[in-house]
Amino acid sequence: MSKWSDRSEWEGLLNGEACPICRDGKPTNIVSELQACYLVAGEEAVLKGSCALFFKRHVVELHDLTADEASAFIGEVQRVSKAVLEATGAVKMNYEIHGNTIPHLHMHLFPRYEGDPFENRPIDPRLPVRAYAPGEFADYVEKLRSHLRNVRL
Repeated sequence: MSKWSDRSEWEGLLNGEACPICRDGKPTNIVSELQACYLVAGEEAVLKGSCALFFKRHVVELHDLTADEASAFIGEVQRVSKAVLEATGAVKMNYEIHGNTIPHLHMHLFPRYEGDPFENRPIDPRLPVRAYAPGEFADYVEKLRSHLRNVRL
């Protein structure tokens, strides 16, 4: 059952009152705080380098952003995607915006690799695939932060 089948719960999520990001003040697993977004990633990722950018202000849809906010959001997506690509050596980046579970604007970034578990099909983050060996995630985060500092567009 989707969150929007309960109208009062969905309304609280939409207006931010029940939004877990807003309630807690920011998302969990923050790798870097950028100007417009928080960059988050976790050890439980299904593909190395998977991450998400959460817009700081509570908005649900891209069209809810002002022109300046949209420019800042996409600029940070560009910067992060380039850093992830450089840090991982992936062959392609995939981008997804949903908001069905948490209607707070965020974009998932998925680096794709030759032979990855989802080659030639959609990514399913619910599958019990884990990308990182013990201790590997912390090393990746440091590498990503280094690339993020040096990205020039």
